[in-house]
Amino acid sequence: MCGIVGIYYKNKDLNKYLGTMLASMLVQMSERGPDSAGVAVYRNSVDPPSTKLTLYAADDDYDWHRLRSLLAEAFSANVEIEIRVSHCVVTTTAPLPELRIWLDSNCTDLRIMSAGSTIEIYKEKGTPREFVERFALHDFQGSHALGHTRMATESAITTQHSHPFSTGLDLCLVHNGSLSNHNRLRERLQGEGIEFQTDNDSEVAAGYLMWQLHQGASLEQALTCAIRDLDGFYTFAVGTRNGFAVLRDPIACKPAVMAENEDWVAIASEFRAIAQLPGVEQATVWEPAPATVYSWGEE
Repeated sequence: MCGIVGIYYKNKDLNKYLGTMLASMLVQMSERGPDSAGVAVYRNSVDPPSTKLTLYAADDDYDWHRLRSLLAEAFSANVEIEIRVSHCVVTTTAPLPELRIWLDSNCTDLRIMSAGSTIEIYKEKGTPREFVERFALHDFQGSHALGHTRMATESAITTQHSHPFSTGLDLCLVHNGSLSNHNRLRERLQGEGIEFQTDNDSEVAAGYLMWQLHQGASLEQALTCAIRDLDGFYTFAVGTRNGFAVLRDPIACKPAVMAENEDWVAIASEFRAIAQLPGVEQATVWEPAPATVYSWGEE
């Protein structure tokens, strides 16, 4: 099962409505994924040398302000935080590689959900409606976003196993379906230096795309290679700093529908999610073809 939603604004005047539209789409996918929900939101871009990290703590009462002070002292860097329930967006001028090492050594109870200049990932156990209300999703503004509702069939119902999975700077993946060769592929990617936090097959797909990009492939080339290397039934939606891409496997048995008008382009596992969007009456609606990469925005 599982449900995928995504929207990308071509008309940036609509950015202020991103959270409202994303929330309505996500709730429509509740029956497809009642176990957990998550979103990757692209907003509030920062300029180099600053970086944004979304961190997760299992304890809702985690002392994020203490973390801010420790980071500022350790790196003699500017550190800003934005707390949202169990997650915190940390914006800092500290070098990202050193920052990752410091967090791994000093904050073993934290998980890095995303890193980059624009992306923020939030995900949690519970129904999509509970997620929307808990994280005040309606308040978000931004250029584009992906969302996922999960029905756990192959791994545990935990926050870490939930989607989206971050796959490099400002890159993420949501997935409906299952992969049959993910265990062998995980071992191969680990040999290439890719690290995984869970046994979820979707994280393997995310790691595969990151590996391809590190080899110099474009996102479209990486997804085209995925058709050859990933066995299974799937619909992928991949977020980037400037847009998103969609791919279905060669058989395309997992449902997906897309729509586009002059203001936005959207994807969902079922049309009822897209039917919530203003201007859908003027949109072109279609089912994405098998083994075909669709992308919007700048790569």
